[in-house]
Amino acid sequence: MYGSVYSRITMPDKRFTVLDLLDLDLKDHNSLNLRCLCGRKGLVRVITVPDLNRPGLALSGFYDSFAFDRVQVFGRGEVAYLNKLCSERKLSTVKELFNYEMPCCVFTHCLEPPREFLDIADEACCPVLQTTLNSTEFSTRLLRIFSDIFASRKSIHGVLVEVYGVGIILTGDSGVGKSETALELIERGHRLVADDVVELRCVNGNTLLGRGANQMISHHMEIRGLGIINISQLYGVGSIREQKEVQLVVKLEVWKSDKVYDRLGTEQHTQDILGVQIPFLEIPVKPGRNLPIIIETAAMNERLKSMGYYSAKEFNQNILKWIETGAAQAAYYGSDDSY
Repeated sequence: MYGSVYSRITMPDKRFTVLDLLDLDLKDHNSLNLRCLCGRKGLVRVITVPDLNRPGLALSGFYDSFAFDRVQVFGRGEVAYLNKLCSERKLSTVKELFNYEMPCCVFTHCLEPPREFLDIADEACCPVLQTTLNSTEFSTRLLRIFSDIFASRKSIHGVLVEVYGVGIILTGDSGVGKSETALELIERGHRLVADDVVELRCVNGNTLLGRGANQMISHHMEIRGLGIINISQLYGVGSIREQKEVQLVVKLEVWKSDKVYDRLGTEQHTQDILGVQIPFLEIPVKPGRNLPIIIETAAMNERLKSMGYYSAKEFNQNILKWIETGAAQAAYYGSDDSY
């Protein structure tokens, strides 16, 4: 329904170019501090692999398994070797390097590449970028940004809230009371991440992050009979979050008298979302049930499980121990028989 937004980043199904990398509006510890030195005609080159490469071996003339389709990072070692090659007028390996269509070359530490290198890169229409960051910090930030841009994602209908530090998605049929339940949770001091349409992204293969599909309206809620309300304006900025890891899925459904619901909780149910198994609960809704306090309890119980404590399993083990000790039989046979 809405487009993906990440600091003005393009949608995942759109080609991500070197120009897009330069145009990222990133602040503080996320900033890449990039500027283009030459090869502006190649800024439309597409970055297809969310990884980087140090081309030291390639500069020495060894091109077997050369990862040319990645962003090439030049640090102090590569620049020192480049200066040596250029001073000795051994430019054949440099020219061979640009026979491969690399997305771009990035010089860290604010290092200046040799003039000969820039001329060859410009002729090959390969962008050469420069950053003030050191190689390690630049690599860390770039990989973190790539993991977000290239992450698999999907949008679902629901409400994402943070309850006691646990990211919970409320799902269910339209009109079941998701937004009203989330509003009560916010009233009780918890935080809203997104309402109606939640965009989910799988990061690092095992972490599911959720945020509003459109951050301009993600902190607004639609309450039937009341209309659209702005949560941050009504409850303050402490009542909202931009994004949150999803750690629990709660499905609200209208109570069905002929359906058997889980009453012990000894079995762990999960839901597969983008290849990540997320704990799943199904909570029936009917008049008189206090859904917010049930969800709060579910959040605290989930935190206990993450610490290795399972209330239902401990209860089951205690019952088995009680039976094994014979106390159960003594209590049964020791009771008065009125027959």
